[in-house]
Amino acid sequence: MALDSSTGAATDTVAFAAQDAAAANPRTGGRFTAAGLRRVAGKLGSLVLTLFLASLLVFFSRFLVPGDPVTFLLRGRKPSPEAIAQVTAQYGLDLPPWQQYVNWLLGALQGDFGRSLQYRQDVSTVLGDRLPVTLMLVLMAGILIAIVGLAAGIVAALNRGRALDRLTLIGLTMLSAIPSFVGSIVLIAIFAVQLGWFPTFGSGEGFADTVYHLVLPSIALAIVFVVLVGKVTRSSMVEQLDREHVEVALSRGLKRGTVIRRHVFRNALGPILTVSGILVAGLLVASTIVEAAFGLAGMGSLLVQSVDRLDFPVVQAIVMFVVTAFVVVNAIIDIAEPWIDPRSAAGAAAR
Repeated sequence: MALDSSTGAATDTVAFAAQDAAAANPRTGGRFTAAGLRRVAGKLGSLVLTLFLASLLVFFSRFLVPGDPVTFLLRGRKPSPEAIAQVTAQYGLDLPPWQQYVNWLLGALQGDFGRSLQYRQDVSTVLGDRLPVTLMLVLMAGILIAIVGLAAGIVAALNRGRALDRLTLIGLTMLSAIPSFVGSIVLIAIFAVQLGWFPTFGSGEGFADTVYHLVLPSIALAIVFVVLVGKVTRSSMVEQLDREHVEVALSRGLKRGTVIRRHVFRNALGPILTVSGILVAGLLVASTIVEAAFGLAGMGSLLVQSVDRLDFPVVQAIVMFVVTAFVVVNAIIDIAEPWIDPRSAAGAAAR
């Protein structure tokens, strides 16, 4: 057992030194090496393949949904065969499915997702009117999640087993039981209706007014995800605090703040970033509920309307946007990991 303990301590000490050396040398950590470039190329290849397979699924799932786009376009009328043929040709519905997919994919690569059946406008124009609100909402919620979630997890980890740790975990557990729509109702009732501090409806005009209108929606959207980030941060930080090389560094007189900042928190970022990549899709999907509660004209409410009215081009564009955002963010996190934690690349090279 003594041999195993000394071996583990030596291994952690070597890894500790390897991390410092990798951080000091900008050409280490898998950044500019052939293996690092191959790794990046592999991630990019996986990204392209994933997006291609997702585009197939998103486009051809339209043929599994009951309902006919032509019937929706000609609703309220008794169409003649000529009118049906004209509308079918106008929207390319008379082409074989594979050719419709090719045309759609080539157009999507150029930012052209076709025409909306509901608004009779280009899908890109329809999305362009709604996208800024959703992106601002997600950005503000993401900032809240990063600040509150990381702070809660770090405070709990550094006070592990103490009253502050228990209070933080109890608070996070209570927040996890509040769905987004319930949080929206409570926030509106207290801060908008009773106190009158914030508006209850709409997204405002201009940057400052939009931020003001989105304060409550962003809080409602962030609640559940703060819990996830907080718990993952605490777990990851506790794991790193228990590492022997951290104890050795502290016993040698290094400042606790320096060790926590440079080695504990930095090494704990891996699981936190992995969860953050998943949160991107979660925030975009959950924004649907929040936008409906606060009457925001964003992509979430547009998606609900488009599904209800069989506006397939808009639905396909929004779903592909969410999938693309999720895949791209996760690929960026995977590629950037050696820059954030050089020890991971050093360990991979040693193996």
